[in-house]
Amino acid sequence: MSGIKNLAGQTVWYGLSNVGKKMLAYLLTPLLTYLLSDSKGMIDYGNISIIYAWVSVANVVFTYGMETAYFRFSNQDGVDRKILFRTSFGSIIITTFFLCFVISIARIPIERLIDLNHHTEYIVWIAIMIGLDTLAAIPLAKLRQENRPRKYAFVNLFSIICNIIFIIIFLVYLPLWVNGHLENGFSIWYKTKDRTGFVILANVLENIVVMLLLFTEWKSFRFKIDFTLLKKLLHYSTPMIIIGLAGMVNEVMDREFLAKWLPYTADVNKKIVAIYSANYRFAIFISLFIQAFKMAAEPFFFNQSRDKNAPSLYARIMKWFVITLSVAFLFTALFLDLWEHIIIQGKEYRTGKDVVPILLCANICLGIYYNLSVWYKLTDRMLMGLYITLIGAAITIVGNYFFIPKFGMYASAWSTFICYFVMMIICYLIGQKYFPVPYNVKKIAAYLIVMLLLYFISNGIAHFTNSLVIKTAAGILLMILYILLIAWAEKKELQSMPVIGKYVQKYFIKKAAL
Repeated sequence: MSGIKNLAGQTVWYGLSNVGKKMLAYLLTPLLTYLLSDSKGMIDYGNISIIYAWVSVANVVFTYGMETAYFRFSNQDGVDRKILFRTSFGSIIITTFFLCFVISIARIPIERLIDLNHHTEYIVWIAIMIGLDTLAAIPLAKLRQENRPRKYAFVNLFSIICNIIFIIIFLVYLPLWVNGHLENGFSIWYKTKDRTGFVILANVLENIVVMLLLFTEWKSFRFKIDFTLLKKLLHYSTPMIIIGLAGMVNEVMDREFLAKWLPYTADVNKKIVAIYSANYRFAIFISLFIQAFKMAAEPFFFNQSRDKNAPSLYARIMKWFVITLSVAFLFTALFLDLWEHIIIQGKEYRTGKDVVPILLCANICLGIYYNLSVWYKLTDRMLMGLYITLIGAAITIVGNYFFIPKFGMYASAWSTFICYFVMMIICYLIGQKYFPVPYNVKKIAAYLIVMLLLYFISNGIAHFTNSLVIKTAAGILLMILYILLIAWAEKKELQSMPVIGKYVQKYFIKKAAL
């Protein structure tokens, strides 16, 4: 129980920062869908979605798995953590400057690929944004490895607040100021850019803030690279590039596939990308738990790997992780009609809400896969992870290529689900051979089946009424029913937990008395 408490405590901090960051970033969705609700604005939103899909791909190349390698070697005997930090961070600095230079040189063909209306300077801004984000990776990993989630949380939250402020300045305040100062030099420059560029620029400024906040983590850095250690780090991390790239194909490249393979004009395609991307944001309630768990679990699993009871601990963690994801699914899906009126302001964006439950299920499979994937990281079988991810990428590409022309965004949503479902199953079957973990598969499957049944009941009720009040009330009742079911099924374990244990115990004692 102490292991779970330790992980839970760290996940709370990482969770609070990521939940806070995601929720604050979520505020940008109603803002951007309001500001970009006209025809030109939807094209800008589509552009932004495609840009950040490519940014996610570039991040994999820029970091080349050095974060994971840093965690892996920080717990090995004989490795000096100061030397490890200098070596990994030094390597990242050298490659980041080189890659930023290459992107800047190739800005014209890259701009033609993404189609940013001949704004080649945006490519340079994007390179700077990615570079700064990459340079922050090892200092942030150092905070996680040293179990300092409070500072990590502060950096995360403060940076996104800055991002929101910068976007409001660029997209709300400056247009009003510029209209009153048309002859000003800045106004002339401002009018040569579009809203896509200013969203990028806001992110550049945010990443500068992050590097300043992490100053104490890297100020003492000196270029003293241990090349013997670097060789070991690169040997471990290199497969992570292919794994990461294939993973990005699965996670974000469906936006690019929609833009390229939909059978309409470029502008119409980008509008559909905008609708799909806006509705994908509803998966935040699951993805934020996955992200928070990954942040805490990666160093935790490596630290616990030598404990003989580690497999049993991993199994219990998986069960509670799935319970958390299933509650997050219901919290989103049961109240989808309510959320769409709060989050998405443009009516045309709401036409894509039917993809949300599919994407939520896909993200549950992804979360379970991340949890299962611990076996190939702990046993140094990274190539197995590579093969599994490549299978998923193949499913994503084939599914999108053949079905987007006919089914549009629904092809992307279902391809994402099938991809993660297959990866989850393969990872479990192979993992049990190399690193057996006694997962309670029957109980986990039962929780997921009940979750889906409750969603279908809610969906059935929605077919008989258009009343938002009735649908919300039904959602609340179904959510309470699911939580009570979990509490009943897990009452013994819940009673032994700190804080909530005494309340659970009192509830069941009172029920027994009745």
